[in-house]
Amino acid sequence: MQTRRRFSAEFKAKVAFDALTGELTLSELASKYNVHPNMIAKWKKQARQGVVESFVDKAQATANNHESEVKDLHAKIGQLTVENDFLQKAFARR
Repeated sequence: MQTRRRFSAEFKAKVAFDALTGELTLSELASKYNVHPNMIAKWKKQARQGVVESFVDKAQATANNHESEVKDLHAKIGQLTVENDFLQKAFARR
């Protein structure tokens, strides 16, 4: 039984960059690097997505992060309010 080969991130980036340049076809790259063409296509797609994500507006990403942080804080405030009310009632009974 053959074990799975693992490729480093540097190797994947190198192959994906070569695929993005378009100088060689996927089958030529596959024979050059001894990797299946489907893997090269997958790495190429991941590289494209990574490049697009690096240019996403940072203000938009910060706003999304801020909204999720506000939601978490509101949930925590609600939890603490319930706990505070419970403890006030418990100590009032004494």
